[in-house]
Amino acid sequence: MSRAVAGPEIERLIQLLARLPGLGPRSARRAALHLIKKRESLMAPLNTAMGDVLGRIVECRVCGNLDVSDPCTVCTDPGRESATLFVVADVADLWALERTGVHRARYHVLGGVLSPLDGIGPDDLTIAKLIERVPREGVAEVILALGATVDGQTTAHYITDLLRGLDVKVTRLAQGVPMGGELDYLDEGTLSAAIRARTPL
Repeated sequence: MSRAVAGPEIERLIQLLARLPGLGPRSARRAALHLIKKRESLMAPLNTAMGDVLGRIVECRVCGNLDVSDPCTVCTDPGRESATLFVVADVADLWALERTGVHRARYHVLGGVLSPLDGIGPDDLTIAKLIERVPREGVAEVILALGATVDGQTTAHYITDLLRGLDVKVTRLAQGVPMGGELDYLDEGTLSAAIRARTPL
């Protein structure tokens, strides 16, 4: 165990930062030191922004996004394509798709994926709410933007089966070779998916 190099307040800041995804103890120490050094230009505005947001964050009752308004900013955007619905496992996936700026569709956050080993079944997710939304909102296409994991694919197949009786097109994100990827460095599963999902030029 490493020895404390600062007072308990600073050590607590480091420990809290270390809980963030992608930050280990060393990265957390660097981040804390940077925040402390830039406390006027960075830490004070960050503290204010966190205070402004913390008590106001809500889950959107329509799609499941996290925002300070309900319905959320995405759901109330009049420029959205109302006939297309992206289905994602988590809010992080919604935000990732939004960053691309490629499609102006609406979203439905499942709250995870089916995982029998972890005890996560259909009732633990918002699948029933999704099935209700499709005919009610006149959705023409459901895009299953779920991970290429066993649990993600199981969830996709389960949802596809439930939507089969409705008048809706069900698609999924293409899988395979990433942009700039070298074939020699890819695993067999990725290459197999790329071959099966090949497209004409």
